[in-house]
Amino acid sequence: MKVTRIAYSTGINAGKYAALVEQARRLGRVRSEVWQRYGSINGVGSGLRDRQVRERWLADGTHASFGVLANAWKETVRDAMADIAASMEAAKVEVQRSITRRTDDPGERKRMFTALKADRWADDPFLARQMRKHWKRGRNHTHDQIVVRADKHNTAVDRRGRLWLAVPGLERRKMVRIPLSTTVAPTGTLRLILRGGRVEVHYQIDASGMRSSQRPCGEARVGVDKGYTEALTDSDGQPHGEQLGMLLTRESDRLKERNRRRAKLRSIANTAAARGDHAKAHRIKVNNLGTVKRERQAARHRARVRTEIFTAVHEVVDKAATVVAEDLTTCFTGRKKLPKNINRRLAAWTKGVTAEALKSVSERRGSAHVPVNAAYTSQTCHRCGDFGRRSGDRFHCTRCGVVWQADVNAAINILQRAGDPDIALHTPHHRVKQILQDRTDRHRTRLPVQDSSPATTAERRANHPNHSTTSRK
Repeated sequence: MKVTRIAYSTGINAGKYAALVEQARRLGRVRSEVWQRYGSINGVGSGLRDRQVRERWLADGTHASFGVLANAWKETVRDAMADIAASMEAAKVEVQRSITRRTDDPGERKRMFTALKADRWADDPFLARQMRKHWKRGRNHTHDQIVVRADKHNTAVDRRGRLWLAVPGLERRKMVRIPLSTTVAPTGTLRLILRGGRVEVHYQIDASGMRSSQRPCGEARVGVDKGYTEALTDSDGQPHGEQLGMLLTRESDRLKERNRRRAKLRSIANTAAARGDHAKAHRIKVNNLGTVKRERQAARHRARVRTEIFTAVHEVVDKAATVVAEDLTTCFTGRKKLPKNINRRLAAWTKGVTAEALKSVSERRGSAHVPVNAAYTSQTCHRCGDFGRRSGDRFHCTRCGVVWQADVNAAINILQRAGDPDIALHTPHHRVKQILQDRTDRHRTRLPVQDSSPATTAERRANHPNHSTTSRK
């Protein structure tokens, strides 16, 4: 398993950074050209791969207009084609769910799944319609990245112990040397991302060499519920990542106030420009409406959130050999309207990071990650299976008359869902609801009437068609 590590530049020369920015801008044009020609259904229909695209552009002279070295634009073409393929595969996941909802015939499902996997979906009207629905035509928005091949960069340590990374520039045989803030040399193919005067060097390493990969996992089987106030709550009742809600709420409120002030300054600048005072409008735009500080603060916030979530997942894996978690990739519709502040805070809920952490940490430490259908796990009682009422962090079961901690109740339901033979991972939520209601109704019919006396109960048994009075010997 591979994991990504990031090294940062420190004190890079302004001229070097400007040269990297110009190179990234030109490579951004290459990405845009790839997406324009091959980032659609018509482009996929051509069946070309990145090597064939490169050979075609070398033959027709398209490469001459890029203004960068050959290895740079070739690696960019390969990377952009991989992005297009990834976006298409993401659309196929939604199409697979549509296939599951469309038919229950195993043979028909297999035929459509095979055609979808082999990229022969254009010949099937249903698959073609679904792909057009879920795979929108994309366009490039990346103009700040440089991909460097593994054999085109080198590192060196100076007398003061600083590590320098040398990467190709715009001119042949002229390298750009970048001082790094680490002593660990990046290896393999590098991705340079330029952010506000600083260079991020992204590279991959083998997870087996990481310190966390040497930590053994536990032996229990645990269900976990992903949440907002806590990153995870397990079926044993223990919360993990309890600072997540505070981090998200504080950052959301800070962004609300900052954006309100920026909107006021932007209005002042627009008013000044309308009356002809362009100097004032320019000063406000340059000094008060920049994005460098904003992006730096956002990066720090993302790092803190990821640390909190990954720490919580490690705590769960410390005691679990099997982690059962809800699959939240499906978008549920029909939810009630929430207040603006709650909607704004929930918009920053990082359930995708939590899913990534569960998958990554489980693979590295040798535990099993089992995703299950998330439908109604927070709305049913884990003891009787009946639907209840949730209020904040409390779940009220109207049938049992018991109040549970909502996240713990959901975690136990998730753990039980792993062995459910009727509810698969992609079973539609309306079908899940029907299954749960049918089970509850069957369970209720087996219970005696609560206000019945022993005599009436005996009479009911005697009159039941399946009741027999013959004694057994």
